[in-house]
Amino acid sequence: GSSSSSTKAATSSTASEASLYATAPPVMQIDGLTYVWVKKHGLMFACNTRFNASPSLLIELLNRTVKVFKDYCGVLTEEAIRKNFILIYELLDEVVDFGYPQSTSTENLKTFVYNEPVLVDAQKSLRVVQTLSTKTTPSTAVQKPISGISGPGGASGAVASAAGGKERNEIFVDILERLTMLFSPSGNVVNSTIDGCIQMKSYLAGNPELRLALNEDLVVGKGGAYGSVILDDCNFHECVRLDDFEQHRLLSFFPPDGEFVVLNYRCTGEFRAPFRVLPSVDELSPFQLEIVVVVRADVPETNSAANVKITVPVPRTCAGATLGPSAAGPPGQAAMMQQGAAPATSAAGHSGDYDAVERKLTWTVKKFQGGTEHAFRAKIALSAMCTAQTRKEVGPVSLAFEIPMYNVSNLQVKYLRVAEQHKGYNPYRWVRYVTRSSSYVCRC
Repeated sequence: GSSSSSTKAATSSTASEASLYATAPPVMQIDGLTYVWVKKHGLMFACNTRFNASPSLLIELLNRTVKVFKDYCGVLTEEAIRKNFILIYELLDEVVDFGYPQSTSTENLKTFVYNEPVLVDAQKSLRVVQTLSTKTTPSTAVQKPISGISGPGGASGAVASAAGGKERNEIFVDILERLTMLFSPSGNVVNSTIDGCIQMKSYLAGNPELRLALNEDLVVGKGGAYGSVILDDCNFHECVRLDDFEQHRLLSFFPPDGEFVVLNYRCTGEFRAPFRVLPSVDELSPFQLEIVVVVRADVPETNSAANVKITVPVPRTCAGATLGPSAAGPPGQAAMMQQGAAPATSAAGHSGDYDAVERKLTWTVKKFQGGTEHAFRAKIALSAMCTAQTRKEVGPVSLAFEIPMYNVSNLQVKYLRVAEQHKGYNPYRWVRYVTRSSSYVCRC
């Protein structure tokens, strides 16, 4: 059946709205209308229909529409949508026609879209930014739109480098991994999964054929030798040719316009957890508990995690909490510092908070250096006498983090080359590794 669809973006500005979005189902019916929504980049994208349309189709349509918006605007924020409203309206008019999805291909839409993107403040520096060195580039460099940019006086042109003012041929490769891990109270791994992908965004002139080489010891399925990279399963983008994959682990493809995922993969084997969590709950008195969470970073000292967030739910009978200063040091020392008589001084970049409404403790570490250990403690005042049930309501401890230039699976991009490289055509090739937490939980 046909579906009359419209797409809109909004941000939650109040706590009540945020709570509503957190509890609202992704598909719901109100007064005979079906509403479907997704949340991407902190924005709400929604569509509605009066007909019995497939919810999966509508969710996929929303996700693909968001990707198209991001490809054409470069970055997807509330400001970018406001400044590029005419462009987004034109894109939406081509993507959905009379309620029927037509095309969500970034490449195909370029024929029909004539408006040019307007840069937001976060992107303007891209036109004049000087690369840090010949081997590094700012992470925001990938936020360039795929088409021309409206400049002063309405002039347009490709994103130019600061050095020569010419369009740069470059391609960005991201190896992104999301970890799902569950630990027992003693710190042993109960369950562990890596969901990863190799994501690309191409700004190459002429759309040349590319060749991407992965680890030679890569094994898909079971039965790999010790030390080899083992993927449980994987799937490839439709543009990828696998003629040389089985023998040489080589992928050949013509990159489409915009951002696309070359490879999705999944690992469930044993791997080294980037963080070890050791929680403890002690009863100081019948009406007071002490919670100590020791977190150790088992990543190389050359790496560090950014914006690490530790969250611990507390019992329903919690009347208040006092968060003590956190202690930092080499592995094994932080816990001893917390147990000592002298109060530990809070490390720089650390903060703690107790949310009485959500009943949870939260600690934040801006930079968690590899090879170090941090201990966090809090004293909980109870409104009722502590029981075994009260202790069970503490936890579990959850971590949220991001580790740049580090991946757990050891999947590596050996090289990325242009298949038929001509003299004078030497594109910039940028590779980035990022590991993030999806669900990183330790039972108490």
